[in-house]
Amino acid sequence: MIRASSTPPACPPPHGLLAGRSVVVTAAAGSGIGGATARRVLEEGAEGVVIGDAHARRLDESARALAAEFGPERVHAERCDVTDEDEVRALLDACTTHHGRVDVLVNNAGLGGTAEVVEMTDEQWSRVLDVTLNGTFRCTRAALRTMRDQPDGGVIVNNASVVGWRAQRGQAHYAAAKAGVMALTRCAALEAAELGVRINAVSPSLAMHENLAKVTTPELLADLTSQEAFGRYAEPWEVANVIVFLAGDYSSYMTGETVAVSSRHP
Repeated sequence: MIRASSTPPACPPPHGLLAGRSVVVTAAAGSGIGGATARRVLEEGAEGVVIGDAHARRLDESARALAAEFGPERVHAERCDVTDEDEVRALLDACTTHHGRVDVLVNNAGLGGTAEVVEMTDEQWSRVLDVTLNGTFRCTRAALRTMRDQPDGGVIVNNASVVGWRAQRGQAHYAAAKAGVMALTRCAALEAAELGVRINAVSPSLAMHENLAKVTTPELLADLTSQEAFGRYAEPWEVANVIVFLAGDYSSYMTGETVAVSSRHP
């Protein structure tokens, strides 16, 4: 019998699932899901990855670390605030410049925060929606305009959240944005199919990284962790592995789906 363990398993070895692909990942600086995804697609044989992030210093550090490990010709960085249409376009253009095409876009950029609805300001609400939902829309639109002219189309993977399905106090703005990402995924997938593009989403529950720890109280993290069936939070690479699956050929008949990456109790 295989028993659940609070200790995460070792990351499985790569199998060349994205061999020869060119990949764009937003919000890829640092140690979160975006950074783990950039690393994982390179491990899985991607020809190259273009990482974007609004934090220039952290973006440069991440790019240099990846380039040192995987080769500078396979890693390129482009500062990108997903609320800025010009920067979004420049991010996609950087991938076509370096690799001639955009095979995969991973929309990872999102912004959280905690605020009760009765105290939430318009600015708090709008900022979270603009980064998390509108940013995903802008990047998806830009990618579709590129991918529709490619012989083999492409793949888009969005990062949603279980909060888009489940209620959590203080998260109305974030939950609304992530539920919107799920709806955008479903609707855009129908339109993208005729362009040869698949669009799916992952929906993580709790993936621990240093930025989350900075903005979340230890008490809340402990409570959320206790609700997970495995008694632990996910490692970012565990979410990245599902993103790789959705980006690759093993999910060739999937589109418009949101896949939960969660062991949380119902």
